Amino acid sequence: MRYDLIGDIHGHSEPLVELLEKLGYLHSNGVYRQSDRQAIFLGDFIDKGPNQRDVIDIVRPMIEAGTALSVMGNHEFNAIAWFTEDPESPGQYLREHSKRHRDQHKVFLEAYEGADDYVDVIDWFRTLPMWLDLPGLRVVHACWDDALIQDLELCFPSINQYLDENLLLRASRKGRSEHDAIEILLKGKEIELPKGHEFFDKYGHARHEVRVRWFDGAARTYHEAFLGPEKARSHIPEDRIGADHLLQYSHDDPPVFIGHYWLDSEPELLAPNIACLDYSVAAEGGGKLVAYRWDGEQQLSNDKFVYVQRGVA
Repeated sequence: MRYDLIGDIHGHSEPLVELLEKLGYLHSNGVYRQSDRQAIFLGDFIDKGPNQRDVIDIVRPMIEAGTALSVMGNHEFNAIAWFTEDPESPGQYLREHSKRHRDQHKVFLEAYEGADDYVDVIDWFRTLPMWLDLPGLRVVHACWDDALIQDLELCFPSINQYLDENLLLRASRKGRSEHDAIEILLKGKEIELPKGHEFFDKYGHARHEVRVRWFDGAARTYHEAFLGPEKARSHIPEDRIGADHLLQYSHDDPPVFIGHYWLDSEPELLAPNIACLDYSVAAEGGGKLVAYRWDGEQQLSNDKFVYVQRGVA
């Protein structure tokens, strides 16, 4: 099978349609499809952008018709946890209904909260797998960690069919191993910055941890190990970093495709077998919706990126 892997969409249906058409997908009987290829979405369909329902109305029929696959993004996980009442604290929810969280989730809630299909779309989110380990390639929203994946598969055999109540509850409790595992898979590997250092994320919140190139043994400083938008890199210190940020991912392992990191440069490989496809389509100043056309190669190529630009009028 040949695949077109597509990065974080975040409620922007117009660039999604433009990208699908650029990739050669035709709209037939309510579904975008190609006869000899399948799309794979990297998750984060929702939040930020103006077309929450339109995006779901495009991607869900593709997945249900078998013309696409997908993994869960952290925004889908957060939507499930926001919706789900805490069984141990009646009246509270697994994701706190704080102002900060509501602001991050506002546009999705405006589109779905109180609607007849709100429960249905949340239940559908729960069917999105945490990762895909397919012949020749792997897909996860932020970080591939073999040890965590094996442990989760052992403890929660249905994890890639349905996010059950037990895992959802445990993964929503800070301090539990399941919480840490899901955080790494869906948000990436983070380490604390040296004391006194901080930078501001895309929401304007001060951050004292940094997401890192978990696969890059050559990174010697926090600055080099940082994985995120280039405009934030100047705020990351040049202090030496230890090896505790590293996970074992050899250049001989299958290619892995990730999203999540809000990159803002020209699309390029992170490593010969690692590609990030999140290039900030939802950024205030516009960004790119990026795909990679995979035809079975084990060493990826920068020539295989395809993207459309979302400008701001």
